[in-house]
Amino acid sequence: MSFKESGLTPKESFYDDKSDVDIQGLFLEVLHGGVHGFCFSLYEDGQKPGDIITAPQIRRRIQLLKPYSQWVRSFSCIEGNELIPQIAKESGMKTLVGAWIGNDEDKNRQEIENLIQLAKDGFVDIAAVGNEVLYRKELSEQELIERILHVKEAIPNVPVGYVDAYYEFVKRPAIAEACDVILCNCYPYWEGTEFRYSLPHMQQMYHQALHAGKGKKVIITETGWPSQGESLGNAVPSTMNAMKYFINTQLWAMDENVEVFYFSSFDESWKVGAEGEVGAYWGIWDKNEKLKFGNEYI
Repeated sequence: MSFKESGLTPKESFYDDKSDVDIQGLFLEVLHGGVHGFCFSLYEDGQKPGDIITAPQIRRRIQLLKPYSQWVRSFSCIEGNELIPQIAKESGMKTLVGAWIGNDEDKNRQEIENLIQLAKDGFVDIAAVGNEVLYRKELSEQELIERILHVKEAIPNVPVGYVDAYYEFVKRPAIAEACDVILCNCYPYWEGTEFRYSLPHMQQMYHQALHAGKGKKVIITETGWPSQGESLGNAVPSTMNAMKYFINTQLWAMDENVEVFYFSSFDESWKVGAEGEVGAYWGIWDKNEKLKFGNEYI
């Protein structure tokens, strides 16, 4: 089902005559129909970046995602993250694999070397050199471009890009030029957008990145809405808003043939420190790997 097929439009008014049960049912229908991809949430409760994660934990979570998703996106190539694309490939999924780079040059080298090797071994469908490193101001634009070009030269048969907020590609045309594919994060919530305007705002973000790419493929590598936590401006987290944002995003993506990696697969408690309470509640599944929305209707 899509908006076009149903004759509906992805606007808040679409939900005016829908009960909570109706929305839960629609959420489940969309989820079970399958989505393009999920961002892979690696860490269980009590774990955090820097911890070494084992294959059994990754395999269990990949098996939970596989019935609903064609692709999985990973963020790093060390500390067990390098197992994600290998296990995903074993399960028949495609992979967008990221090297996490920042201001630690030793780790940067290890991340990039592992990304290149994973690609040479056939575990990478799309390679991402860095995630929001410009947003965090950890590398200069030229330093980032050098790393992108290095990876492109090493794995010429794999599309290579860089992940950041949509507007970074608008502001930095040299970055867009260096990439084979534009990998953009689009978050109406983090810009304080009232929920009723969230989908058109996200669409606007995507089209800005599309324009910046000058004909290159654009993939939304992150978008989502939190189910609880603090409000930001006019953006209010809630179970209903989270379900509706997922529905809107997936049906729009289907209609417009846009590839979206939804953020995120599982809630991760460690993100409370970095983002406040809201950081822990972006998952479709909770921290215990239970589906958060409409569980009783499955």
